[in-house]
Amino acid sequence: MGKELTSRAEDYSQWYNDLIIKGALADYSAVRGCMVIKPYGFALWENMRDVLDKMFKDTGHVNAYFPLFVPKSLFEAEEKNAEGFAKECAVVTHYRLKTDPDNKGKLIVDPEAKLEEELVVRPTSEAIIWSTYKGWIQSYRDLPLLINQWANVVRWEMRTRLFLRTTEFLWQEGHTAHATKNEAIEETKKMLEVYADFVENWMALPVIKGVKTPNERFAGAEDTYCIEALMQDGKALQAGTSHFLGQNFAKAFDVKFSDKENKLDYVWATSWGVSTRLIGGLVMAHSDDDGLILPPRIAPLQVVIVPIYKGDEQKTMIGEKVKIIIQQLKELGIRVKYDDNDNNRPGWKFAQYELQGVPVRMAIGARDLENNVVEIARRDTKEKQSTGIDGVAFYIKELLDEIQLHMYNRAKQFRDEHITKTDSWDEFVKLLDERGGFVSAHWDGTPETEEKIKELTKATIRCIPLNNEQENGKCILTGNPSVQRVLFARAY
Repeated sequence: MGKELTSRAEDYSQWYNDLIIKGALADYSAVRGCMVIKPYGFALWENMRDVLDKMFKDTGHVNAYFPLFVPKSLFEAEEKNAEGFAKECAVVTHYRLKTDPDNKGKLIVDPEAKLEEELVVRPTSEAIIWSTYKGWIQSYRDLPLLINQWANVVRWEMRTRLFLRTTEFLWQEGHTAHATKNEAIEETKKMLEVYADFVENWMALPVIKGVKTPNERFAGAEDTYCIEALMQDGKALQAGTSHFLGQNFAKAFDVKFSDKENKLDYVWATSWGVSTRLIGGLVMAHSDDDGLILPPRIAPLQVVIVPIYKGDEQKTMIGEKVKIIIQQLKELGIRVKYDDNDNNRPGWKFAQYELQGVPVRMAIGARDLENNVVEIARRDTKEKQSTGIDGVAFYIKELLDEIQLHMYNRAKQFRDEHITKTDSWDEFVKLLDERGGFVSAHWDGTPETEEKIKELTKATIRCIPLNNEQENGKCILTGNPSVQRVLFARAY
């Protein structure tokens, strides 16, 4: 089964696509640039979504839902935001089709059904949400307003890749309103910590927390905070962003509140989001040439049990014992599947579940029953060992925790080994070409230099790390004075 995959060394991009398709996470669709998320991939997304949703609610947020369509005039209200997304917008101009009088088998747009105002299919929801907040916020008593929405968005992409960049994708977007600047900044930072916690502790993926440069900020934001992760091919992936929007959207949509002294002021805003591209990051950071490797805490299946038998009598005996084990596992909250399907041989099943990244595989045969043991194989290291049937559920529970930690430590070691300091332009270029990863180098702080470096190397400033060490140096490109290093990388 593993042989059907392109290897990472041979073609990393093709390996990734093979894994998504053959690992049953997603499929291509009849709509250009859009994907079908298959049940296994959607189960993974649901697990991620459920954890995040609880984290949002635990920090005081509530869910709501806003329309998919944004009137063009509202979309234009915050100029930087509109300009930033303009090239990616899908626009609805008509609301009806009719039969073509010259070709009865065809439908054409009814020219009489032209909309009075064109509608933008949301690439992000600030405009529709802030126009709504105007009616919801009058006084300081209405603040803070802490709302999240789970939704789909559309950004018309020219080059698409399953999960990483698709025309339509699923995400969550938080939109909050506050009485003071400090409270809004505190919210922005808090949500960045929530994302970092989730990605590190559930996805087993280490991240670097930082702020974006003005060039890389979200359109319409005063500051964009981000978490950056590293993939196995040495490219970075932006894993989540949290934006301090200042009063830009409040001014654009005239959202004011009266404070305790009865003075009117514009509210302070944040927005923050992560999307299904996290699944792409999960695949690229952990998996190997034999298939997916999924962190136990969010894997759709944590344990699969495969019986090895000859004849119905052995199958029944094994099944009786497995029923008890499954009950014990479920009592410990472990997601388990018993695959006693006769259509496929055990060897095929082993390869299939390896391909799909199930963290723990248990094999049990007639001889194992006699000896009161089972064989346990862990997906992350491929190690196998026999253990007693009595107490196997607790053994597996501990093993799942061990796998989760091992996956994080392995990814962290790889990430840490691929952060390289340099003060030489030639070495900077060589590192990007031959080694990849994050390159820590001085930058003179100007957008012009940032653009020039991007033009010459295709590398961008991924972030200025939070609590970044201040040190005097010279810009990697211009030699002009610099007060700190920033992290450059090529990215998805």
